[in-house]
Amino acid sequence: MLEKIHTVTGTTLITYDRSGIGTSELNPKLKNDADFGIENGIKELETGLSKLGYDKDIILVSHSYGGLYNLLYTRKHPKKVKSIVLIDATPIDFWNEELLTMRDMNVDLSTIPKGTGDYYANANYNETMRFIRGMQFPESTPITSVFPENSFPYFPEMLSTRWKKLQDELGEKNKNVTNIIAKGCGHAVFEDNPALIINTIIKAYSETLAKDQQNAVLQKALDNAIVLAIETRVHSRSEHDLNTLGYSFMQTEELDQALAIFKLNTMLFPESANAYDSYGEALLAADKKEEGIEMYKKSIELYPENEHAKEVLLKLEQE
Repeated sequence: MLEKIHTVTGTTLITYDRSGIGTSELNPKLKNDADFGIENGIKELETGLSKLGYDKDIILVSHSYGGLYNLLYTRKHPKKVKSIVLIDATPIDFWNEELLTMRDMNVDLSTIPKGTGDYYANANYNETMRFIRGMQFPESTPITSVFPENSFPYFPEMLSTRWKKLQDELGEKNKNVTNIIAKGCGHAVFEDNPALIINTIIKAYSETLAKDQQNAVLQKALDNAIVLAIETRVHSRSEHDLNTLGYSFMQTEELDQALAIFKLNTMLFPESANAYDSYGEALLAADKKEEGIEMYKKSIELYPENEHAKEVLLKLEQE
């Protein structure tokens, strides 16, 4: 995904393998299990960014456990972080004492090779979850939280329901958080729907720019959306991706961008009643009544049972 994001934004992109993960070796100066806890991980992240010369104007993007790094880094350096994208990040208060006890019964450290990042993450897991419990992101930091419909299908229902409830509440209780639900996706949203993640990151980046720069990036984003839609059409995912992107522009009252996206969707998916329905909604929001009516009629033509479109047309006729 990095190449596509860079093509649109032109900005510096850095990936970070935690100590002992991926191609990052362990710090030979650390000896005890506790030395490799998440606080040391944050220190190593700070060191890496500093050595690369990037310690301000940062957008953090993370998945799952990595969300805790976003939390702690941003709390420590609120003025350095301009925006955050969370991808099904671990909910801060998910692991209460009862669940940690259950986890201990199911995780056997002896089966994980010692001297690996995976081992130390598990060895310090309970202490990490107690450490971050009750913490909050700074209210001044814009956050986009993407979480899937089917995060952990193998979880007992009690746990999966709790996970989703806490994800919902993050957006409901915090004005600086925007929730995006990834339909039909599992925990690895970036694998199930890469286009959604790519465009979410691009949009988060564009919102940190001045207006004149923002418009240029958004125009490239439209071009990017076309390429992604064509690439992923075989997987029947891009129609939903573009619809989600269009509605995100409507939510921020960027109607010109929303109209361009919805129109694109009808061009790429001319047999989709939903694409015309959404385009019609955007046209009405932009006071383009006659064009909106035509889109709703087209939607009903493709899907005669579209009761929503019928209701809209009836209401328009009565006005």
